[in-house]
Amino acid sequence: MVPPELFWLVAIAFIAGLVDAAVGGGGLVQLPGLFTVLPQHTPAMLFGTNKFSSMFGTAAAAFRYARNVRFPWRPVLFAAGTAFVFSFAGATAVSLLPKDAVRPLVLVLLVAMLGYTLWKKDFGALHRPREIGRKELVTALAIGAVIGFYDGFFGPGTGSFLIFLFVRFFGLDFLRASAASKVVNLATNVAAISFFVPTGNILWLFALPMAAANIIGSVVGTRMALRGGTPFIRKLFVGLVVVLIARMGWDTFAG
Repeated sequence: MVPPELFWLVAIAFIAGLVDAAVGGGGLVQLPGLFTVLPQHTPAMLFGTNKFSSMFGTAAAAFRYARNVRFPWRPVLFAAGTAFVFSFAGATAVSLLPKDAVRPLVLVLLVAMLGYTLWKKDFGALHRPREIGRKELVTALAIGAVIGFYDGFFGPGTGSFLIFLFVRFFGLDFLRASAASKVVNLATNVAAISFFVPTGNILWLFALPMAAANIIGSVVGTRMALRGGTPFIRKLFVGLVVVLIARMGWDTFAG
């Protein structure tokens, strides 16, 4: 017997993969979907199932971007390395610091990021990559550490923060920044799976079909992003940050 919830979750995973491939934020679709459709399961089970399925979509997007878009690999791999390590630290810190203490800070950062993007009309519109030296590699390590810790501890908006930082500090346009962010996101997802699989916190009956749907959605989303280019991704980026601000604002002031 196929559980009726599976059809809903497969559709949700497809949409999440499509959105995440273009500009990040698939977790905003998939994780609430899991909590809504499977409320009888523990949060750890739902988080693990979400990370497992989204990891495959992120990997598919990273692979397709790497084949079609050129971006500086050295700082991206440096950031991915520290992101992998610090995502474990973030997951450990969950028990030490209440997430409610972090939410207002994230809300302020999102508003500042949106304001900066809208104020600088050419932000991310042109590809002006900087020469990669020691300073840039140190910056990449710092970005990976901070974002990895944040993703392990809290999570929402990780892709958006990565895109913004790659545009701001490495002179990438939105298309290449989105491509680079997938590599770092993949590292944090693998780190999370390294925790969730051994502890048995994955619902395999749902996770495997959702992973397949996430990959298909990711292929469609990547194709849309490559065809639309930087202007398309910039619009999606602004829209996603607005949604993130609305969600964080609601959780902060009404939650």
